[in-house]
Amino acid sequence: MKTVLASRSVEIPAGVTVEIASRVIKVTGPRGSLTRDFKHMAMDLRQVDNSIRVDVWFANRKQLATVRTVVSHIDNMMVGVTRGFLYKMRFVYSHFPINVTQNGDNVEIRNFLGEKRVRKIKLLDGVKYVRSADVKDQIELSGNDIAMVSLTAAQIQGQTNVRKKDLRKFLDGIYVSEKGPMPEE
Repeated sequence: MKTVLASRSVEIPAGVTVEIASRVIKVTGPRGSLTRDFKHMAMDLRQVDNSIRVDVWFANRKQLATVRTVVSHIDNMMVGVTRGFLYKMRFVYSHFPINVTQNGDNVEIRNFLGEKRVRKIKLLDGVKYVRSADVKDQIELSGNDIAMVSLTAAQIQGQTNVRKKDLRKFLDGIYVSEKGPMPEE
C-alpha cells in the first residue's frame, strides 16, 4: 500500500539561516555551520516561509520512515548551530584507577584494569574534550555536530569493553552519564 503524500515540516529558529540545493542542506547559526547530504533518499526538500518542508510522494512503508528521520536530522543540525551538544562520561573502576589524558587531538586511556596498553581514540572534527574540574573522574565532549560528538563518546566507551572476563563482576569502563543540548547560559 503506497501513501500518496507524506509531509512533515520543521520550524527554523531565529538567528539560523538554511540553504537547500538539490537535497544538500546547509544550516548556519551563531556557533558555526553544518552541512548534510540527503541525496540517497528520494524526497522533496523545500523552504516554505520560516520552515523546511519534507515531502515524499507515493511512498511505501520504508520510505515513509525516512521523512521523520530527515526532519530529526535537520532539527539536530539547528540545535547544534544554536546551542551545541554536550556528552558527559564517567569513569567506573573497582581497583585500578583509569587515567585519561588528551595528547594533541587524541584521547589516551591508561591503566584500564591495570593493563600496560595505552588505548588511543582520535577526537573527530569539531569535538572538544574537557576534563571536569568540579566532578572527579568525569570528562565532557562537546561540539556542534551530534553525530561526531556521539561517535567519539561511543569510541571511547568501546575501547574500554571488558573481554574474556565475567561482565557481571568486571564493570570497569568509561560510560556516558549525561547527554543532550548544552545548557543555555
